[in-house]
Amino acid sequence: MSQRKKNDKRTYWIKIFLLVFLDALSVAVSYYFGLWARYDFLVRRIPIPFRESGSRFILVMIVLTIAVYWLCRMYHSIWRYASLSELYRILKSYMFIGGISFFLYYFDPIRIPRGAQLIGFVVSILLCFCLRFGYRIAVGVRSGREDARHSRRRLLIIGAGQAGQEIIKDIRGAHNREFELVGLIDDNPLKKGRYLEGVHIIGNRNDIAEIVRKEEVDLIIFAISNIDPQERRDILNLCKESGARVMTVPGLYQLYTGEVSVSLLKDVELEDLLGRSVTKVDNEKVFEMLNGKTVMVTGGGGSIGSELCRQIAKADPGKLIIFDVYENSTYDIQQELKRNFPDLDLLALIGDVSDRTRIRSVLQKYHPDIIYHAAAHKHVPLMEDSPNEAIKNNVMGTLTICEEAADAGVKRFLLISTDKAVNPTNIMGASKRLCEMIVQMMSRRSTATNYMAVRFGNVLGSNGSVVPLFKKQIAAGGPVTVTDPNIIRYFMTIPEAVSLVLQASYYAKGGEIFVLDMGRPVRIDDMARNLIKLSGFKPDVDIRIVYTGLRPGEKLYEELLMDEEGMTKTENDLIYIGHPIEMDDETFRKDLEVLKKACHEESDTIEEMVERIIPTYHPDLQGNSENLKSFLRTMEPSAETGRQ
Repeated sequence: MSQRKKNDKRTYWIKIFLLVFLDALSVAVSYYFGLWARYDFLVRRIPIPFRESGSRFILVMIVLTIAVYWLCRMYHSIWRYASLSELYRILKSYMFIGGISFFLYYFDPIRIPRGAQLIGFVVSILLCFCLRFGYRIAVGVRSGREDARHSRRRLLIIGAGQAGQEIIKDIRGAHNREFELVGLIDDNPLKKGRYLEGVHIIGNRNDIAEIVRKEEVDLIIFAISNIDPQERRDILNLCKESGARVMTVPGLYQLYTGEVSVSLLKDVELEDLLGRSVTKVDNEKVFEMLNGKTVMVTGGGGSIGSELCRQIAKADPGKLIIFDVYENSTYDIQQELKRNFPDLDLLALIGDVSDRTRIRSVLQKYHPDIIYHAAAHKHVPLMEDSPNEAIKNNVMGTLTICEEAADAGVKRFLLISTDKAVNPTNIMGASKRLCEMIVQMMSRRSTATNYMAVRFGNVLGSNGSVVPLFKKQIAAGGPVTVTDPNIIRYFMTIPEAVSLVLQASYYAKGGEIFVLDMGRPVRIDDMARNLIKLSGFKPDVDIRIVYTGLRPGEKLYEELLMDEEGMTKTENDLIYIGHPIEMDDETFRKDLEVLKKACHEESDTIEEMVERIIPTYHPDLQGNSENLKSFLRTMEPSAETGRQ
């Protein structure tokens, strides 16, 4: 028999003996009470013979009661779940006990007065009920309290301002039983020790970890809507290190309109920890440029494309054309825009950007003034296995729509590019570099159409990006997979990416590659660990992190500019222009024709051909770990400004 089974058996018998003792005590108390009550609660009035026979009678009744209880299996029930069957068992037991005690009355040596015997019998039944069902009630109350304690999340609110006040009101007003308010945190020393809506302000940001530990806080709500991004990051970093789950209130708009509520709380996202202000866009000038124009967005169903459509719709364009090859995502953004902008002249079209006939038909029919070209294959490992498709869709699709845009009289054409186009080590990055070269070639060849490109790093939360993958892995209990502990990336939010695209389209004069100053790059391993902490778990304890190795075509780090491009500042302090690189357009055009023929013939040498066209394409340098330290050193002087 295992030690655990021995312990369980020992505990069982201890409970049995305890219950037998309590039953014996309750029988003795019952019949002594009967004698006492029979003689007006005065012990001296009880006749001496009854005192002696009473003790013998009570001893017999104790033995009798325990024996009947055992035979009726009253010591075999689980009394925490006592129900009607246990009630019937008690009544059955006392039918036997009552019959036997009635017989004992006529047995002179152990006789007590009938009145005393009757009172004792009734009290004994009541005590039996109280003992059994009282145990069930007590256990139920205790369990209920424990369940309530465990089910109600202990809540700490950061910010004793308007947003914090609205959250408290919402919890109290709805009689919300899900949360138990522990207190408020605020850095204002004048507020410490005071109360907001009856909730105590118990400390500042430096007390968060200690309060979470002492008060067993499950959830932290960051309820400061208007705060400097660096300050926000600093406080959220303290929150995520506490071990509690972290959530935040909606934005200022919801606060001002009274829409702040517990139901609108959202998880803190990684972009909240970037500590960098979102790129500002001169909406008035951009919207003026878009107002009344026919605007076309290719890849409009994707992460960047759909956000472009949302922002453009606010500018009240004359017509917005969503063009995408994927019907489901196109349908989703179409329905969303119809709901939110019922007066918008919206057209959703399905088609492939590399299909020249389809593109020509659409452009000649609707004559868009501006095209935002976001359609592309972007997954690095997938394109390594299908390089010809990367060239067909990304390169030939861009060439096709660029040439047809010129013929259709499009005024502005903007390409969405990527930092992976700089010194590429994979075919996806190389294909996007070819797209940039096409845009710059077309800019020199066409005077009617203003061509440009926007280059930025990874977008947080976009389809196929690392953050949604991490979230799914955390939700599944792990493990979270990171390719390499040293891999780093530039990151920006989707609103930042779209802001850059919109403003670049306003700034452009022709042939520019716009680059966002994205600050310092982020270590992917740190991102994974931060997401785990923000979810209320401990990395490598609750959720394991597994390193899988770099995937085909993957770098340890990305760059934003090639050495020979240089960088010029724009009116926006966070947007820069990479200078066009000189190239032979005629030779490049011929190379594209050869490349087009090769990819449609499913050539096995497509990477070698691309490498000959792009001198900076080096697939043999994947990983580039030797250059990582020197790359980071080049960034040190610019740490104060955030520029590389």
